[in-house]
Amino acid sequence: MAADPGYSFGAVAEILGIAESKLRYWSQSGFVGPSLRRGGKQVFTFQDLVSVKAAKELVERGFSTAQIRKALETVRVSLPAVDRPLDRFRVAFDGDALVVLDEGAAFELSGQRVFDFGLGELAARAAPEATPLSEARPTPYDEFLEGLRHEEAGHDDKAEACYRRALDGDDGLAAAHTNLGAIAHRRGDVEGARVAFEAALGCDPDQPEARYNLASLLYEAGEVEVAVAELRRVVQAAPAFADAHYNLATALERLGSKRQAREHLERYLALVGDAGEQRAWIDDARARLGRL
Repeated sequence: MAADPGYSFGAVAEILGIAESKLRYWSQSGFVGPSLRRGGKQVFTFQDLVSVKAAKELVERGFSTAQIRKALETVRVSLPAVDRPLDRFRVAFDGDALVVLDEGAAFELSGQRVFDFGLGELAARAAPEATPLSEARPTPYDEFLEGLRHEEAGHDDKAEACYRRALDGDDGLAAAHTNLGAIAHRRGDVEGARVAFEAALGCDPDQPEARYNLASLLYEAGEVEVAVAELRRVVQAAPAFADAHYNLATALERLGSKRQAREHLERYLALVGDAGEQRAWIDDARARLGRL
């Protein structure tokens, strides 16, 4: 059997029609990402592509990444034989249920319980004559995705309006709070950014991106020890979050913890390989390693 060739972030983004920035965010936040390392770089296997495709379909149906992560944990506990549950998710057309198929039965995930309601009911709930999604009103996640498109195009005002509409519909959409914080920070509104990142963590304490951004604000404010504590939580929750290792190394070096700083710089370099978009950081990390 031929070895899995592995797919880069750019290739997966093109194949599945996902913004590469979103794909990297999903990976950094521990939602879904590559499982293979080749030549010092993270790459996606074909099975990873299946998982990403399933994740894309779920979020397009309006499920938040926090909901999906919770559902995945429920499946792993309740159906331990399902090796890669995200690959087997199906979404009922009523928009309320996550469904996993397993050996002729269909299980609906709700909270911490799994209900077997049979394939007949699943077929009825997924009937093609259901109301087309195109006729439905935009969901909070639709607004969030529109905000991402505006933000990627550099239109922060339009992006902010979309994120706020998303939060009007679902104040628990942690990623919208996080992105509002990023916009506030770009505008120089440090306090507004901090409030937004803390709101994101209030919705989803396990979201590494919000905690990473909050740690950056703390570092900039001179609260270096607190920033280190927050960044340690980030790399513990998302070990492949390369930028968090870089920033943690910077903060540790400032505190005089040279050995630990070196460890995180080495981890950062191992994660990013020779990624061109981070060339300045890579060169800096290598130079600092030579001095430590």
